[in-house]
Amino acid sequence: MITFCDIHKSFGANRVLCGMTLEVGAGESMVIIGGSGSGKSVSLKCVLGLVTPDKGTITVHGRDAAAGERDAFLAGFGMLFQGGALFDSLSVWQNVAFRLLRGKLKRPREEARGIALKKLRRVGLRPEVADLFPAELSGGMQKRVGLARAIATDPGIIFFDEPTAGLDPIMSGVINGLIREIVVETGATAITITHDMLSVRAIADKVAMLHDGKVQWTGPVADMDSSGDPYLDQFVNARATGPIRAVR
Repeated sequence: MITFCDIHKSFGANRVLCGMTLEVGAGESMVIIGGSGSGKSVSLKCVLGLVTPDKGTITVHGRDAAAGERDAFLAGFGMLFQGGALFDSLSVWQNVAFRLLRGKLKRPREEARGIALKKLRRVGLRPEVADLFPAELSGGMQKRVGLARAIATDPGIIFFDEPTAGLDPIMSGVINGLIREIVVETGATAITITHDMLSVRAIADKVAMLHDGKVQWTGPVADMDSSGDPYLDQFVNARATGPIRAVR
């Protein structure tokens, strides 16, 4: 479904991606791990066209991600942002239905509200929440609203950017469970970026580790603990010593 082929991206003297190559199969849940600044978020931004690679190609369903009409291309994606990225001046249901109220995906207002309520129920939120504003919600509820928005248009591809950041362990488990259920139910292709190993084990079919701008290791999540790769082993087991140097 998604192929990264020899992707390079630098910001000035800072080389972030240095030949990233990765394939994500249709209906697969891929989790990309790696230290802070390893290029995880940049890789997703390259797919969405928010950042243009210096070199290399990205294809989505066999088509060049950089070619064609942008609105139609992006209509096939859903995104759960790390900080929620909810619009504080819009009610919860309007946040969920944001793409259904404008542009090519526009639906009548009442229909859009009905879809939003359905998606809110899917993530475990009651209808009474729909007319509240983001500031009236807990962090965990805001994250659920963000997840409802990500699936509002039934996208074929969903990106999850640090989905459990800032959440307590119990709510993290709830969000991980919801993500896994939704990906399985919808058959969507998913890419999650995280360094929360509990999330990795709960969400992933396959794992890819980014290090020094390249995919250091990739394989089924079940093989992660016995990979034999010293970089992955150090990261998974949170060891201070190893080939990955801690920045002090």
